[in-house]
Amino acid sequence: MQSELGTLYVVATPIGNLQDITFRAIEILRQVDQVVAEDTRHTRILLKHFSIQKPISALHDFNEHQQLRKVIHALQQGKSIALVSDAGTPLISDPGFPLLREAIACGIKVIPIPGVCAAIAALSVAGLPTDQFVFEGFLPAKQEARRQRLQLLSSETRTIVFYEAPHRFISAMQTMVDVFGGKRMACVARELTKIHESIISDHLQSLFTYFQSHPAKQRGEFVIIVAGVQLDNQSDSASSKQVLNILLSELPLKQAVKLASKITGERKNVLYEAALNLSLK
Repeated sequence: MQSELGTLYVVATPIGNLQDITFRAIEILRQVDQVVAEDTRHTRILLKHFSIQKPISALHDFNEHQQLRKVIHALQQGKSIALVSDAGTPLISDPGFPLLREAIACGIKVIPIPGVCAAIAALSVAGLPTDQFVFEGFLPAKQEARRQRLQLLSSETRTIVFYEAPHRFISAMQTMVDVFGGKRMACVARELTKIHESIISDHLQSLFTYFQSHPAKQRGEFVIIVAGVQLDNQSDSASSKQVLNILLSELPLKQAVKLASKITGERKNVLYEAALNLSLK
């Protein structure tokens, strides 16, 4: 006789301050048969703090597909399992999606245990529009791929939310200034809910200059929130490209870009990228 299927709980945990855990999350962690964690060392500290003793197994980027079958088998045998990440809500730029997808495909009940999410916490205090936003997570590690991704987002009208690691933070900010322009409003939320938490909203150029001159503040986990382009800016951009297109029909690329920049006030690097795209069509 087949045993009743178990339940997979997707449990949000604190991103810094342990007091942010919910009563329900603690209750579920105490009830489940097993905890599946991104980093067992990190999760053991959390469980110990709340006097919870449970078997823990690791599920991360390097073993996710190998561990998946074991976890699914346990769920099919009627075990209840809590999926947690190092911090915040699992699957939001964290491992776990293949497991969740397979659990759903196998008819296993999946229950969210909501709580903290760094992206939403930062967005709520950024001072930028929250009625519409897009979550981009981590940008590509390589500079050219990162630039290309940001260029695709340069005409996005919704507020854009990024995560960034400390060792790529300054480089990412520099590329945002280059692609979005230094006058675009943004917010950098660093080390949310932790001792050294800081939330600064300003123009991209001002934020880049500040953090570049304060190396000690380049450490920690970052959420970068960038305002979407304003509709009037989109019109200006369209006009700039129209001028550029006309000039390209009469002049060499570099000369057309230089003259278009003088006429429209648009940055040369933006026009140069636009000219290259036009030449490829």
